[in-house]
Parts: sequence; C-alpha cells; structure tokens
Amino acid sequence: MSETIDLSVFVKRQDDGTAHLDLAVEGIDCAACIDEIEDGLERLPGIVDARLNYTNHRLSVQWRDGEIAPSAVVEELRRLGYRAHPFQSRLVEEEETRRAQWLLKCLAVAGFASMNIMLLAVSVWSGNATDITQETRDFFHWLSALIALPTVAYAGQPFIQSALGALRNRRTNMDVPIVIGIMLALVMSVVETINHAEHTYFDSVVMLLFFLLCGRYLDQAMRRKTRAVAGNLAALKAEVAHRIGETGEVVLVPTAALDAGDRVLVRPGERIAVDGVVLSGASEIDESLVTGETARKAATTGGRVYAGSLNYNGTLTLQVTAAGKGTLLDEVERLLENAAAAKSRYVQLADRVARAYAPVVHLAAALTAIVWIATGATVHDAIITAVAVLIITCPCALALAVPVVQVVASGALFRAGVFLNAGDALERLATADTIVFDKTGTLTLPDMRVVNAGGIAPDLLEAAARLGLSSHHPLAAAVAQEARDRRPFDGAVEEAGQGVRAIVDGLEMRLGSPAFCGATTLAHDAVRERADASLIAFSWGERRAILLVRQALRPDAIAVVKSLREQGLDCRILSGDRPEAVAPIAQALGIDMWRGGCNPAEKIEALDALKAEGRKVLMVGDGLNDAPALAAAHVSLSPISAADLTQAQADAVFLGDKLEPVLDTVEISRRANRLMQQNLKIALVYNLIAVPLAFLGYVTPLVAALAMSGSSTIVTLNALRARGRSAPAEPAAPPQELAVQGA
Repeated sequence: MSETIDLSVFVKRQDDGTAHLDLAVEGIDCAACIDEIEDGLERLPGIVDARLNYTNHRLSVQWRDGEIAPSAVVEELRRLGYRAHPFQSRLVEEEETRRAQWLLKCLAVAGFASMNIMLLAVSVWSGNATDITQETRDFFHWLSALIALPTVAYAGQPFIQSALGALRNRRTNMDVPIVIGIMLALVMSVVETINHAEHTYFDSVVMLLFFLLCGRYLDQAMRRKTRAVAGNLAALKAEVAHRIGETGEVVLVPTAALDAGDRVLVRPGERIAVDGVVLSGASEIDESLVTGETARKAATTGGRVYAGSLNYNGTLTLQVTAAGKGTLLDEVERLLENAAAAKSRYVQLADRVARAYAPVVHLAAALTAIVWIATGATVHDAIITAVAVLIITCPCALALAVPVVQVVASGALFRAGVFLNAGDALERLATADTIVFDKTGTLTLPDMRVVNAGGIAPDLLEAAARLGLSSHHPLAAAVAQEARDRRPFDGAVEEAGQGVRAIVDGLEMRLGSPAFCGATTLAHDAVRERADASLIAFSWGERRAILLVRQALRPDAIAVVKSLREQGLDCRILSGDRPEAVAPIAQALGIDMWRGGCNPAEKIEALDALKAEGRKVLMVGDGLNDAPALAAAHVSLSPISAADLTQAQADAVFLGDKLEPVLDTVEISRRANRLMQQNLKIALVYNLIAVPLAFLGYVTPLVAALAMSGSSTIVTLNALRARGRSAPAEPAAPPQELAVQGA
C-alpha cells in the first residue's frame, strides 16, 4: 500500500526545520515491538524522534527536513517486518474492526472444535480403561485430527503470522514457542495415530489455542475502546463561524478559513469556534469542559474566551487570536497524543517474562534431542522426548497466568462498579504510590446542590425550589432539586440575566440575582461567610433568603481518602477550578498538597515532576482539561459522568456517586498483581520440577500434556482468589452536612 501513495502529501513541515509524519503500522503484536521500531528508526540518519502509540499503532516520526526521504522510513519499517501507510483515523478504525471480527471468528472456530475434540478424547480415555478396540480408537483419533488440523490452520493464524514475522526479523516473542509447541504436538499426534498409539494430543492443542485467543481478543477489544477519542474531541470543535466582514456583513465560513485578527460573531447558545478576545457584548461563558472551572465566566469587553466554550445569554463580537491550529482545544489534543504515546511504552508483566522464557524453552528442547541422540537413542525416541519437553514447557500456564487473573479481577471490579479500558491497567494500578485527584466532578458530585438548605425555612425553600423549575439557569436548576412538589408555578416569567418571577397567593416570588430579589445586603453577608459558594437569592413578598449553591463532596470521600492514606498512598489535588474553591475541599479531606487554577499543560508538568521523583501516579479526573493528564499519568481513573473524551483516555471508569470504587480498584488491583506474580512463580516451579523429569525420559508426551493441563488448572484456581473484596468504607457524614461544613 505504501508503494502507491505519495507520502510527501502527508508530511508536515515545522518552523524549526524538521518534518513530521504519522504512520499507521501493521504487524504489531506485543509491547516489545515498541522498542524494536523506535530504536530501528532512530538509527537512521536525520531522525530526530520516533514514538509509537501501542494503543492505536500510530507511529509519529520527526526528522531534519532534507536529510532523509519519508519513503526511507517506510522502507526501514518494511525491513523490520512491518507494513506502514499514512495514518488516517477512518482507515485505521476500519482495519481494527476487521481484525476484531477476524479474531472473533478464530475464537468461535477454536471453541467449537475444542468442545467436539474433547468429547472424542473423553471417549478414548474411558475406553482405554475398559474395552475399546484398536480400530475404534484409531477412528476417534482420525476424527480428532480431521477437526484439529483445519482448526489450527485457520484459528492459529494470529499466532502463526506473529511468530513467522518475529523469526523473519531474527527475534522471538511469546508466540514463537507457542506455535512451535502446537505444530510439533500436531505432527507427533498424527504420527502416533498412524502408529496406532493409545494417546494423541489434539485436544490439548486446540484447547490451548482457544484460551490464548480469548486473551488476544479481550486485549484487542480493550484497545478498540479508545478509538473514539478523535470523534469525541471533534464534537467540541465548531466547524463553522460567523465572520464579520469589513463592511459589517456577517458571513458563515469554515473555521479553518479564519485568521488571527478576524472578527467573528457568537450568538447565544452557540459553541465558540476560536480562541479570541471580546471586542463588544456581554454574556456568560461555560468553560467547564475546557478549563475545569465550574462557575460560569462573565464575558465582557477585553476578556479572553476559548474554543469549545459554550456561550449562553448574550451576543459577543470576538477578535480571533487562534482558529483551528493553536487553540487551547488543539493544545489539549496535542498534549493528549504525546501523553498517550508515552504511556503506551509500558511493557506488561507477561511480555517481560516471555522475553527471557522463549529462548530457554527452545534451548531445553534442542538440548534434549541432542543429548539423547548422542547417548545412543534412536531419532524417534529423541524427538518424542524433545517434544515431551516442549509440551511440558509450553507456556500455557505462563500464557494463562496473567489473563485469567485479569478476567477474574475484572469481574470483581465490575461488581464494584468499575470498568477497565486497558488490558494492562491492573498491573499499573497495583504499582501506584501517589493519587492525584481533580476536584470538580471527581471529589465532588457532578451536580450542584443547595448546601445551606438546613438553615432555610422549609416553606421558603419549597417555594424557591418550585419556582426554580421554571428556569433554565444552572443555579436555579440546583435549587429545583430540593422541590418535593415537582409542579412549577403557573404564569412564571424568566427575565434574561436576572431571574424568574411569578405571582403566588397574591404575592410576587422572585428567584435570581440578589439585586433582582432585593437581597443585596444579605448577599454581602453570605459572601463573607462562604466565598467558595455561588449565590442565588429568593424573595416572597417581604421574606428574603440567600441560597448557597455548590457541588457537594462525594458522600464517602473523607473515609475513602483516609483509607487510601492508610494504605500508603500519597493523596493530592490538581484542579482547574479556582483556588478558593479547592481550598475547602482539601481542608475537609485533610490533603495538604493541592493546587487550583491549573490548565492541561500545568497538570502534565506537575505529573512529570512527580514522575521525576520516582513516583507512580494514579490520576483521577473527569473534565476535558483532565484528559491529557489522565493519558500522561502512570494509570488513571474517571467517573462515568466524565466527558466522553476523558473516559476514553482513562484506564478505568467507575459508576455511582461514591468514591469507594477508587478504593476498591486499588485493593483489587494490588491483590490481582500479587496473584499474577504467584501464578508466574507456580509456572516457574512447575517447569523446574517437570523439565528434568521429561529430559530424563520419565515423562511421556501424554503425561506432559496432563502436567501442562494440571499447571494451567492450578493457575486458574489461584486466580479465582482475586474475586474477594474488602468491606466498604463508611462515610463520615451525609453529603449535604459535609458541604455545609466547607466541603
């Protein structure tokens, strides 16, 4: 494909004299490919940087312009055994969808075949113990061969192609010993069937293939969940804008056609398409998805606004400072890609073990055959013994050691309301030693509530709440949640920028700004007492009240943070919200290390500083401004209420209004990691005992197959211990009481 494409069209030339190209790379089968590809390309003259994102197989290459042609990069990848073509999200998504469907077909074939072969194998086993005839046994063996051979030829392709690709490039991976073991076991089974032997191993081969395909398909499915990132981010980008011409004429143009200095008109309800400065007009801007700021921002002459923000109730004229490229939203996307590429370099535990395991397996089998032939054994006996060694060391237990624990632990997390997005998330969660929380929507509930409801007369609160049902303002919507009677008052009228009013029982009710309700003095007193809360006033005749509205702390946040600290985790807060809004949250939780007003780049800088200290950070956040930080962190969590883009970047997503799933995730992942390591040790001890016995000829291939199955069973039973769950953390107080106390 790359030979017919003009790559120069896709090259982006930078101001610093470098050129950049994004390629989609085919043939990547494990995290070890990252180092091979990056190191191979960086050896080329002129290459400045090469970074591979394992999640979406996107390779970003940067070189000094003029020193190397982009075709040389593709040619070097071809020499390394990989095909590459320009990265286009739609084509990559289509390719990943086809691969997922192919893996699912392979899995279905292997599953169906393993069930049928196992039925035949059970019949042979029971017959050998009773009175089965040789002819009947041979017939069952040939039936098994008739099922197993085409099954392996089709369902084994993901592993066969991977192993052949590795061998062509003089390297090994986990698939090489698996394929060698499968092929030799198949050949030996056919030979034993021809020689009328009692035992064959078709059932073990196909069953192993089925389990391995389960793990491969689950890994593929988890990685495909992040493919929606570009679409989620694009949803915040306005594709068109209203440009004001020199004569004052308003023309609808693509955002990409705007230049710095142009003037644009933004009407109420529109999403702002550019970064800019307000030239005229006044309105309220919702920047919560972009900056993390919960309170609406007043947009007045001279103020800055950002692309992706939502304009509410006023018309604005903006002077463009950035459109398309260079906006804050574009910066978020760039940081996101860089952070995701950096995190994808993490090598899973099984891959690290496999790098050393594969050559040892090959060496043990080859040495067995050589020694037996050298000591006078026949070639047949030497090969049978070598195959027994290869079967008994076949990495079935190793291949299952991690995936089985992941499946069981994922089930435990599911019951705790946590859904994993990444296959290696459990390992990274288990090693986290620092937790960095966002505030808005993470430590607090996503919806705002009235935090001083207990200090307001019940009839006054009920009346204000019912009047709030007739308003679209977010503060009024928060008040409306307190209504027991969900019927709005008749004849309510909303005055833009002021509030809502209605006549009830001959008296006028008003809900809105303090000036609108005649409660300015009360508002000043409330501000002095609770500067962190938003105010909304209510009047009913001569009666007045100030309602304090803010996001309440999650009900169990104090208890969960305390439990996390008791487990040795350092808890911190990094928020895009105002420092005065972050301070009471940190105080309520007992968190000393916190920062407010952080933009996405500053959050990544803070995480990088922690990483430089040797810390492994678990980031918990929900806003769009948290997405790059979630991708940059060692591991990340996000509530289900988060923006779609943020959920896509998180390694796991949790449900509900409580923070307890974060504690459950840490506990379950640590337990799972211990079990993974135990399983790998079990597989190692098993090999240390079984291999010498097989080498000496005391283990027949049948016993080797049974031993291999036995080790897999032990590993699986041990993995079931990951289902346990600790007792839930008890909240220290109801959420509303916490909020009143300064949460």
